[in-house]
Amino acid sequence: MDGASTLPIRTDWFVAEPVGEGITRYTEPGVHPFLRANCWHVRGRDRDLLVDTGLGVGDLRAELAGRSEREPVVWVTHGHLDHLGGASAFRERWAHPAESDALAQPEQDPLVSAELPDAFRDALVADEPGGTPPPYLVDSVPHAGYRPEDYRVEPAPATRLLADGALVDLGDPVLEVVHLPGHTPGSAGLLERATGTLFSGDVVYDGTLLDELPESSIPHYVASMRRLLTLPVRVVHAGHEPSFDGDRLKELCEAYLARRA
Repeated sequence: MDGASTLPIRTDWFVAEPVGEGITRYTEPGVHPFLRANCWHVRGRDRDLLVDTGLGVGDLRAELAGRSEREPVVWVTHGHLDHLGGASAFRERWAHPAESDALAQPEQDPLVSAELPDAFRDALVADEPGGTPPPYLVDSVPHAGYRPEDYRVEPAPATRLLADGALVDLGDPVLEVVHLPGHTPGSAGLLERATGTLFSGDVVYDGTLLDELPESSIPHYVASMRRLLTLPVRVVHAGHEPSFDGDRLKELCEAYLARRA
């Protein structure tokens, strides 16, 4: 199947949406909703930060270079392809130590639905009307000649490993690493305590949470949800779906605990 000839070209691969406080959300509208992750660009006083890098189909580094004079340090919340895919293009890649192997030796999940691992395909089908996934996990390509069949996640070894409680100092703001395992062993968000802003990755977002993947742990997920309830959170910028406030975070955590704890 020749993906380059059957899918349309989307020249504006990324959509940038400023959300205030120097934060911009980047998304990839050509990516299937199941893998359409949020990438959060934070302009700091002394340096910039990028939380997650998307699928890596489009060139996020080039996109940011056209909008900012500084290359950001990348915080990878966890090593799944929709968050890690573009990380290899950046010089500084930071993550939690428990996610180190996932960055250095990423799993090679394809963009061709028929070739997906069973667990991945089952999770995808569960969100599909009629239970039939599309042929590809993208509905377009970023340029002529791009073949979804050739997609691979490039290794992006962490250049710095930061454990729970470590600080990511942008001058202003300063963010704290919050280890929130469950979705993956090293899932970790960033919390700016001064404003109550949490970048949560995939441990919590306003949608169906995945806690039965091969690398997931429901007991760890339960503990992370309990911890989230103790944090001073005003707004959550999550790995997927729109942002939400602290009240909604409490609702999501309590609903998960009622089901799993």
